[in-house]
Order: sequence, then structure tokens, then C-alpha cells
Amino acid sequence: MPLVRKPSPSAPSQPQDHAALAVILLQGSDDARWHAARSAGETPNGLAILSEAIARESHPRVREAIFTSLARIRSPESAEVILRYLRSEDSNLRTGALDALRAMPDAVAAHIPRLLKDDDADVRLLACELVRNQPAAATMLGEVLATEREANVCAAAIEVLAEAGGPELLPLLAECAARFPNDPFLAFAVRVASERIGSQVMTRG
Repeated sequence: MPLVRKPSPSAPSQPQDHAALAVILLQGSDDARWHAARSAGETPNGLAILSEAIARESHPRVREAIFTSLARIRSPESAEVILRYLRSEDSNLRTGALDALRAMPDAVAAHIPRLLKDDDADVRLLACELVRNQPAAATMLGEVLATEREANVCAAAIEVLAEAGGPELLPLLAECAARFPNDPFLAFAVRVASERIGSQVMTRG
């Protein structure tokens, strides 16, 4: 007689009702909240439920499930919810938000221009990483190099440009290095990026 496995008690059924999910995400156990977070991304009004849940959730595994569901919704609106947490003082929350945003480049695209001009230099720095998966990465980060006044943000842009940039950016890299003459790390980053872009040009030629 074949062995029939009983359902695992740690994997409760996943309710699809909006109100039930909201209640579980508010007061359920860690496992129940995790399962509810995974289900919410597949339900109508899931974005509203998840937006409320992430604002109060403290358990890392449940937070991850919420971010994953927001990324699966993959809309500019779900990206907007996640973007709030790039400003968090909690480094784990910022990292979770950044990972989720990386997974939804199309939904993030509309937000990037304003992120690159944000008043907060830390947000601008993280935005450079989000540009990595955008078709116009070289153009957007070339504009950053031309105008940015924070060396750390320029360094983040240069790291991406070392992979995505072309020879047309070499003058901008040199100008950026000249703007920060006393920053050895930036000078090193510019040199590495310039050499990498130059070697790519020689290989193609």
C-alpha cells in the first residue's frame, strides 16, 4: 500500500480573501504571516495589504516575503511602495528593498530620473545601482558624472559604467576625476573604468 503523506502542519492553507489576509498579516504567527505575504501578491488589492504590512513588519523572513510579493506585482505603484524603504535607517530593510527593486527593472524605470536627483546622496547612490539593469544606463549615468557633487555617488556610477559605458564616456570620466583631485579612491575607480572601456574598444576593433 503506497505511503500517503499528511499535509505539513507548518504549511497552513493560503486564504485568498482580502480581509482574512489583512488580519493574518496583522496578528498571525511568523509562519502564518509569511504564507499570507506570499498569497497577497496574487490577490486583488494585494498591493494595499502588502503596503500596510511592510510598514509594521519586523521579522526578516516575513519582510522578505512581502518584498518578494511586491516585486511580483511588478508595477510602478508597487515599486513606489518599496522605494520608501531606500531611506530607512535599518540597513537590512534598505538591502531588502534594493534587492526587490532590482528584480523589477521595468517597473522601476519611471522612478529612476527623480531618484538620481534626490536631495539625499544615499538615495542617489542606491539609484546608480538600479540603473545597472536599464537600457539607457550609460546615458543616465553619464549625466550623473557631469553634474554630481558627491564623490561616493560618482564612484557608484563609475562602477556601473565600467560594465555599461562606451568610449564616448571617457572624457566625462576624466572630468569627474579632475573635479575630485584629492580623492584617491575615485581616481582609482576612474582609472579602472577607463582601462576597462578602452580594452573593450580594442577588442571590438
